[in-house]
Amino acid sequence: MEDRGVITGNVALVDPTAVGRPITIIVEVMAERTSIEALEAMKAHFAVPEVQQCYYVTGEVDFILVLTVASMKEYQTLARRLFAENSNVTWFKTIVALDRVKVGLDVPSMAG
Repeated sequence: MEDRGVITGNVALVDPTAVGRPITIIVEVMAERTSIEALEAMKAHFAVPEVQQCYYVTGEVDFILVLTVASMKEYQTLARRLFAENSNVTWFKTIVALDRVKVGLDVPSMAG
């Protein structure tokens, strides 16, 4: 399956609290400019270790990011760098997860 590109990588699911990163934050981001070049620059800008997942989406926002941080102070510094100081970010909305109810990367197989 790896040779066919079905399996694109192997991961270990790590308990973020056990490694000192107990806070999960979801961020909605609206871009000012959505040209191909501007979007590619934003995708590259968001490719930092604290960002676990980044989605370019349809709807009211342009990006949804899932981050893990050690503290709200760390998030404040990260938000300044990723969003507030980025001239292509119109606005961003922070959502702090209270509990990790279901976390995984499983893809259901097509039974049939």
